Amino acid sequence: MWLDIVYILVGFVLLIKGGDFLVEGAVSIAKRANLSPMVIGLTIVGFGTSSPELLVSIQAALSGSSGIAIGNVVGSNIANIALILGTAAIVKACTAKKMTLKVDMPFMLLVTALFVTIAMSGTISRLAGILGFLLLCSFTIWEIKTNQTEENNEDDNEPPMAVWKAIIVIILSFAALVYGSDKLVEGASDIARMLGVSDRVIGLTIVAVGTSLPELFSSVAAARKGQTDMAIGNVVGSAIFNLLCVVGISAAISPIYNTNDGFLTDYICMVALSGLLWFFLSTKKTLERWEGIVLVTIYVGYITYTVI
Repeated sequence: MWLDIVYILVGFVLLIKGGDFLVEGAVSIAKRANLSPMVIGLTIVGFGTSSPELLVSIQAALSGSSGIAIGNVVGSNIANIALILGTAAIVKACTAKKMTLKVDMPFMLLVTALFVTIAMSGTISRLAGILGFLLLCSFTIWEIKTNQTEENNEDDNEPPMAVWKAIIVIILSFAALVYGSDKLVEGASDIARMLGVSDRVIGLTIVAVGTSLPELFSSVAAARKGQTDMAIGNVVGSAIFNLLCVVGISAAISPIYNTNDGFLTDYICMVALSGLLWFFLSTKKTLERWEGIVLVTIYVGYITYTVI
């Protein structure tokens, strides 16, 4: 019991500090490369914080557990939009840039709809997985090239750290986020089992949220530091990465079957939340605090419905 409590405390410390340092390193890279924090959030931060989902789904694919591979991605995207970005907006209202509303959000919605359409057919083939991964590569290259000449308007005059130092900070921050989330989930799961909580409930709550903890803490850290566009980019980038890379690589390793078995409610929830997020951001280009509260409330309701 005491060791589990230590794991939880260590996990929280690593997640909090890892999130802070990750944002600092990412902002420095953005300044050096003359890229907006939004693009860095979509690529480096968004993809990096999705590494737990990637590892879990690859392991599930190798073991033939297709349900875990799909449930991990869908559950993570729901948590990213409702819980994580909702929490970040509660900390500080998140403002989206024009490119986000015109390109990134519509692309996320398109990818989400495409994923659900294929998944409802019952099978995600190797070819579909490979094509999805190639689509992600193309989108990432286009994002970087399109935004490379974008003027970086930072309010602070603090000079960015050296590139080599920023890269080391980002790598160490990713390691802290992944290790911290692992220890927190391990400690919380052990305590839950001691209290008689079922594995099903643990999987739907602790593990599902646990793999999204890197996104949560990095997004909240970005919001606290005023980099709200990076917080949005982190969530949008993670959602796109999960659907195209995590599912893509998992399907390329082993076709994912029975993808229409029991996931209809979750698919509907994921699509609805993606559309709601785009609606919230498109009205005032800002995700207000009350809208963040609405998203978090929806997530609590979804988890309650799923568990009960």
